[in-house]
Amino acid sequence: MIAAVPVELADDALAADVADGLARVEDGLRHALKSQHPVLAASSAHLMEAGGKRLRPMLVLLAAQFGDPQDPRVVQAAVALELTHLATLYHDDVMDEADTRRGSISANSRWGNSVAILTGDYLFSCASEILAELGPDAIRIQAETFSRLVTGQISETVGCQPGEDPLAHYLGVVTEKTASLFATAGQFGAMFSGADADVIARVTPACRALGVAFQLADDILDVASASQQSGKTPGTDLREGVRTLPMLYALRSADGHDGRLSELLSLPDLADPILHAEALGLLRVHPAMEMAKSDTRQWADLARKEILGLPDVPARAAFEALCEYVAERTG
Repeated sequence: MIAAVPVELADDALAADVADGLARVEDGLRHALKSQHPVLAASSAHLMEAGGKRLRPMLVLLAAQFGDPQDPRVVQAAVALELTHLATLYHDDVMDEADTRRGSISANSRWGNSVAILTGDYLFSCASEILAELGPDAIRIQAETFSRLVTGQISETVGCQPGEDPLAHYLGVVTEKTASLFATAGQFGAMFSGADADVIARVTPACRALGVAFQLADDILDVASASQQSGKTPGTDLREGVRTLPMLYALRSADGHDGRLSELLSLPDLADPILHAEALGLLRVHPAMEMAKSDTRQWADLARKEILGLPDVPARAAFEALCEYVAERTG
């Protein structure tokens, strides 16, 4: 398996190489997050020690298989990207006023908003320090990626504007806020392993499309799962009034029988457990769920189309398996 993603690596050498790379990423994260200030040392290690899929580092390592995966810059780039991802989580939890993250108390709940924000800033600085060692191209790409992350976050924060299509707005947020780091993971892995330019040109959009597909699958699982398959309590987005793809499709429906569901989805939030359960039940059987699944499969297929143009090495099969996994993940 690759980290927490249930994709079997058929090639033993590739499996061993990726496992070794991920172990070195963990070592790199621990080394990067050393701080002389005791509070900062504790708060910066908080989310790293809580675990996570390490999906972005894994994409870096897989993309590096199309060049020289042993180039030391590959692991450095993977560490920098995971630090960037972790930093965004600290800031997200402050903005969302989250109490928990990855099954543990959130940093903002434990140390307060100010410490959580500063910890996120510290992780960004640690990532930048690593990238500075990788050269100006790495710094430029990271700056462009960070710009997309912030653009996606502010678009989500201010919400859909008058005259803007809600579905287009939401997909724009997902592409900028979530998929941009996936794309950079593929780009860095191929680039720092010395892969050919045509490999970089294919693996970058492939990983971007995979990032969109993974987020859309999470949207669906948040509604459909009976357990915490999505990594959070089912119906969390619905409870908090966050309109994800299934909800947006349901609200777009012109069927008169959807009046009650539209009424519930139009509420600021669904904190009332009775109303929440009613809305969740209606949404689970709504055609909007199949529409969202179709979109997810389309994004996975878009990634697969790019991947099939890559050299036929074991890593390509692993990327294809990821596409298949995300397409089937929602059932």
